[in-house]
Amino acid sequence: MAQKPSGRFEGEGLEGIKVSQTEVCFIDGGGPDRAAKLLYRGYNIHDLAVQSSYEETVHLLLYGTLPTRSQLDDLRRKLGGMRALPPEVLKFLQSLPRTAKPMDVLRTAVSALSFSDPRSDDVSVEVAREKGLRLVAQFGTIMAAWDRVRSGKVPVPPDPELGHAANFLLMQRGQKADDLESRALDVCLVLHAEHDFNASTFSARVTIATLTDFYSAITSAVGTLKGPLHGGANEGVMKNLNEIGTPDKVEGWVQKQFAAKQKIMGFGHRVYKTEDPRATHLRKMSLELGKRRGNTTLYDMSIAMEGAVKREKGLSPNVDFYSATVYHAIGLPLDLFTPIFAVSRIAGWSAHVIEQLSNNRLIRPLSEYVGAAERPYLPVEKR
Repeated sequence: MAQKPSGRFEGEGLEGIKVSQTEVCFIDGGGPDRAAKLLYRGYNIHDLAVQSSYEETVHLLLYGTLPTRSQLDDLRRKLGGMRALPPEVLKFLQSLPRTAKPMDVLRTAVSALSFSDPRSDDVSVEVAREKGLRLVAQFGTIMAAWDRVRSGKVPVPPDPELGHAANFLLMQRGQKADDLESRALDVCLVLHAEHDFNASTFSARVTIATLTDFYSAITSAVGTLKGPLHGGANEGVMKNLNEIGTPDKVEGWVQKQFAAKQKIMGFGHRVYKTEDPRATHLRKMSLELGKRRGNTTLYDMSIAMEGAVKREKGLSPNVDFYSATVYHAIGLPLDLFTPIFAVSRIAGWSAHVIEQLSNNRLIRPLSEYVGAAERPYLPVEKR
């Protein structure tokens, strides 16, 4: 017999439900007696953040192994040759209203890229891998070009001699970034590249499972990432810090938010029960960049907020919390924070789309019906 919903039920939001097997990513949420763990194809995120590069991480996710020197050089050449946008896509960007939101632009531009792909409907694994590599190369170009177009500036072409992160900063700014900024963004790209069956990744897998085209799957992922409960949280973090203003006002602001039963962006996670391992690296980077700029106010505020939230609710920072101040220190506009997330996560999305295609089964879950019991149909005159 059907019944009305009464609170949450086990598995709501698919919490705790395993829907598939994967070789791409492993997460251990940790607990009181152990740290959380994040692995990309068996490699610890701490090792990748310190020793690897985004290009190496892309090879690991898309091809399954860390590259040899020759494989890495070949991958860099491929990415360098793919970064430039098709003329029609660049023209499309220039035709958009200057007020268009960057995530909306990215979502639509991904669809537009399919028009210049003669094999857009080919869902074979090898072709899908090439599509994924192409989108890895072009996501950053789309966002950098749009940021300049909306400001009335001419898009800057990519430099095949620069790495992925350095290229984005060149195309966005119009001049090369220093080594610290390029490395900081590169580490951010590594840290955001993959995270198991999160909302946007699951969207991509559900979409490609119908055997639609690769671009439709990635468009689904971009649209999902746009939501403030997923990718938009780092923008919220920065807005909160700007609202507070100074470190001495943090404690009172946090208490006021919790008294009003408001969530604070950048804290807590569906999977992690302790500190998000990615936050560990972003915290250090936020301090380093702040010192370089001669102003650690935002970092100091972040540390104060982390302590206050921990004391009040026992919550630890997630990847969004310190990524906000890192992006700000690099000089990125606030509304590019979430798109930068996508510029990185396209590697993970692509890896999961490829994995889904490798052993595909249409994703079709069941629901628990709680509506009305079966009842007779009455003619409209008798209702």
